[in-house]
Amino acid sequence: MHDRRIDGQVRVFGNAGALFMNAMTWYDHETESIWSQPWGRAIQGDLKDTELFVLPSRVITWGDWKAEHPETLVMINDVGRLSFRQGFDPGFVIGLLLDGRARAYYYTNVAEKTIINDMFDEFPILLWAADNNYQAYLRQADGRTLTFRWEEGQLIDEETGSTWDVRSGLALDGPLRGQSLQPIPGSTAYDWAWEDFYPDTTFYEK
Repeated sequence: MHDRRIDGQVRVFGNAGALFMNAMTWYDHETESIWSQPWGRAIQGDLKDTELFVLPSRVITWGDWKAEHPETLVMINDVGRLSFRQGFDPGFVIGLLLDGRARAYYYTNVAEKTIINDMFDEFPILLWAADNNYQAYLRQADGRTLTFRWEEGQLIDEETGSTWDVRSGLALDGPLRGQSLQPIPGSTAYDWAWEDFYPDTTFYEK
């Protein structure tokens, strides 16, 4: 997911109808430049090499989203052609982007552990995955780096014993109540596709 503002101007994008490195391309209506969807970068045209800002996003089941946001609306172009994934393939990764660097985590690996506390260079990372959902955060709050554990369905930090909502990144109880974790931008992809677009990526292998 990307912010479609460029120099303060909101741009309108459409499907360019062609693939680049086996992935979707867009075009912007204003200049008809061609964009790579995984990169969010213009690869041809007047805006070549312009990059859109990556926004944090979530992969979540419709049932869970509806439970959290009962008044939400959903846009469906052709409900008869929808298909629903019942689980992530073993080759699917959660790909994270931080300061121009990429790191990937196999979804099944994260889901097996429920949470992972990791360090990616200088960035302390928390990942959670379950029931075809995932969340990724910087595990820092109130000026400190936190270490988390998953205990009886609750996310708890070791340093203060505060309890956190893993889906929103908000501390619900304890000394850090009201503090929030910063989401990390990223996306899901097959491992080979992620590595194609981010050849310098590292993979979590513990």
